[in-house]
Amino acid sequence: MRLYSTDLFELPLPDKHRFPMAKYRLLRERVQAQAAEYGYQLLIPQAASDDQLTLAHHADYVRRATTGQLTSAEIRRIGFPWSLELIERSRRSVGATVEAARTALVEGAAVNLAGGTHHAQPDCGEGFCVFNDAAVAIRVLQQEGSIERAVVIDCDVHQGNGTAAIFEHDSSVFTFSMHGAKNFPLRKSPSDLDVPLPDGTGDDDYLGALDAALPQVLAAGPFDLAVYVSGADPFATDRYGRMSLTRDGLRERDRRVLTALAAQNIAVAVVMAGGYAPDISDIVEIHAATIACTQRYAWRGPASP
Repeated sequence: MRLYSTDLFELPLPDKHRFPMAKYRLLRERVQAQAAEYGYQLLIPQAASDDQLTLAHHADYVRRATTGQLTSAEIRRIGFPWSLELIERSRRSVGATVEAARTALVEGAAVNLAGGTHHAQPDCGEGFCVFNDAAVAIRVLQQEGSIERAVVIDCDVHQGNGTAAIFEHDSSVFTFSMHGAKNFPLRKSPSDLDVPLPDGTGDDDYLGALDAALPQVLAAGPFDLAVYVSGADPFATDRYGRMSLTRDGLRERDRRVLTALAAQNIAVAVVMAGGYAPDISDIVEIHAATIACTQRYAWRGPASP
């Protein structure tokens, strides 16, 4: 199974910055160690072009973001200091989801070891998200004629407000977000289906809500492609999650989503999204388990010659 990695494009951050950037390197090292056992193939993606980015974002925003002309307020809203490295890393992360989506159409599934930048909106970035990788990938594949309809299944603990805003008037894409009702962002954009959950939600209630929602999502199909925004941040110890899921609960979440998609033969590009547990090894292990679950339940293998 193909995994697309962007951590080699380093993004320097100030000391004590709250974003756990090291998780991407540690995750890549983790799956590299598992490559022979699981049949992983690690690849470096191409950077997304301006033409691709403007399929989901306003051209003026893309121009200002890529040339260092964002206002200080816009930069604060993103949460990272602006740099050329930030733009290159962001382009590569989008490119990784584009390539994962293309691969998924052939092999059933592929993974971006980063991605899930679901707060980026048509005209701005937000919440550590500069460009919306899922939205760009879907629009690129639609433009190429590879797909007609797609679904975004977003289980990150924070609502996918940017994705919802981008596809608000686009009936070719169904957006589903299951998230903390009182968590960031304070002002949420309506998805096609939102499932807001109370603080402290644990495994049983979470999985029950997922079981109730998935049939509604799939009934809105047929879909040619899914982007699964997984997220490690519903984990009980996550600094910003405010939920109480265990590792076993998160693995079961992944299994239920991926088996539901596989049962309908829907190709899936899986992206990692958020994770802010104080022990970074928890984040890495949760993401690694999502990848292993993808390989087990959704990956079909390369097409026959």
